[in-house]
Amino acid sequence: VQLQASGGGLVQPGGSLRLSCVASGFADDDYAVGWFRQAPGKEREALAYISMSDGSTDYPDSAKGRFTLSKNNAKNTVYLQMNSLRPEDTAVYYCAASRSVIWSNAASETAYAYWGQGTQVTVSS
Repeated sequence: VQLQASGGGLVQPGGSLRLSCVASGFADDDYAVGWFRQAPGKEREALAYISMSDGSTDYPDSAKGRFTLSKNNAKNTVYLQMNSLRPEDTAVYYCAASRSVIWSNAASETAYAYWGQGTQVTVSS
């Protein structure tokens, strides 16, 4: 299994970005994808996660309202739409995936067996 995250870049405060995560190597749609981010000097934090089989999504309270997940199963791709970006959203954004994710544990890094390489998001004027 390989994950490829892309879509990061430099954006002004208040702007938007859409990140993509392409998952290859899964034999079917029975897996979940999570997005995390890590800012310099901070711990990695969960942003959102989605079930590829039934489309269920969830967001930690800190991410609700500005981040939205969507998916395209035909392309094995998950999208993270980020709006109203703030300088504090500057971080490396990672996608992760795994089978048999226990939904109550989906915000934990330990729920995911596979990780992408990360994409840098910088919010600055």
